[in-house]
Amino acid sequence: MKKRMTIAICMLIALCLLACTGCESGGKGMIVGEKIKIDDITEFYYTYDSSTDPPDFLRYRFYVEDGTYWFHYEKREGDHWPLREEDITDSVDIELTREQWEEFFHYLKGGSVTKREESLDSGDAGPWLYIYWKKDKSKYQVFEFGSWGDLKEFEAYCAILAGKN
Repeated sequence: MKKRMTIAICMLIALCLLACTGCESGGKGMIVGEKIKIDDITEFYYTYDSSTDPPDFLRYRFYVEDGTYWFHYEKREGDHWPLREEDITDSVDIELTREQWEEFFHYLKGGSVTKREESLDSGDAGPWLYIYWKKDKSKYQVFEFGSWGDLKEFEAYCAILAGKN
């Protein structure tokens, strides 16, 4: 009986820990739309950087500056890696309306934000996703979309904003 009780308690503790994976207090992360609200977001970066031949670089950036919403797109091309700012072949900066900012937020809502951990072992091309917000203490910044569909819809939205669709 004692053994069963101990196992039951251990399972209960494990379930509580699993349930807290989205809790800031649990050290695992936060959910956009719950802990991070639309008006809290100050910047969001989507970067794809591949060392293939030829290399490939694409960046989307959403940010707020002096109360104005902005979208930045840049494409870099060249025959060397890493591609640098001087390799920018296409870029656009556009001011967004509140409605466009809300649509951007729609794709992020439900996504998770976890601790940023630097790793030299990661050679992945991405996309690398980072989010910054008011009261951000530089602890949680790595973003992951709530679903594959949200990611694909976000990419399509960015292509439309960049005039590439």
